[in-house]
Amino acid sequence: MTIQMIILNGGSSSGKSGIVRCLQDVLPDPWLAFGCDSFVDAMPARMQAADEGISIGADGEVSVGAEFRALEAAWTEGIVAMARAGARIIVDDVFLGAAASQQRWQKALDGLPVLWVGVRCESAVAAGREIARGDRARGMAESQADLVHEDVYYDLEVDTTHTESLLCARAIATHVD
Repeated sequence: MTIQMIILNGGSSSGKSGIVRCLQDVLPDPWLAFGCDSFVDAMPARMQAADEGISIGADGEVSVGAEFRALEAAWTEGIVAMARAGARIIVDDVFLGAAASQQRWQKALDGLPVLWVGVRCESAVAAGREIARGDRARGMAESQADLVHEDVYYDLEVDTTHTESLLCARAIATHVD
């Protein structure tokens, strides 16, 4: 079965975006990339920092509401539809609901061949990256580092704590047909 999608799950500042860019370079076929950050950026500004949308607390804790979930479901279905139409897709996600988030993807995928990849990074290293980035609420990386992986099944896990994005991408690419 040919892998049609690669879904990377990891906490904020774990290195997913860098891995995605490297994967697009090392994989022989063209792969489209979509991430939860671009999904959030696409939402109306009024849904950012709102109870019905997404809000990020001063401590980095992320809360999402019903309207966010409805739009997220439509976004997920749209990405899966592109894969069913023949596009090869890489998704960069943060499973805030851990196993429940993966189950939402599995329901939408309904048998589509996927490579599930866990992207881990020690919380202290991710927190340092978070500070260096300057575009994240402090505490987000540390609070998500382990939470997003609870009871989530992976075909492969990579750890960016001491491994560069390119090496992680090459390891992932060996699992793609």
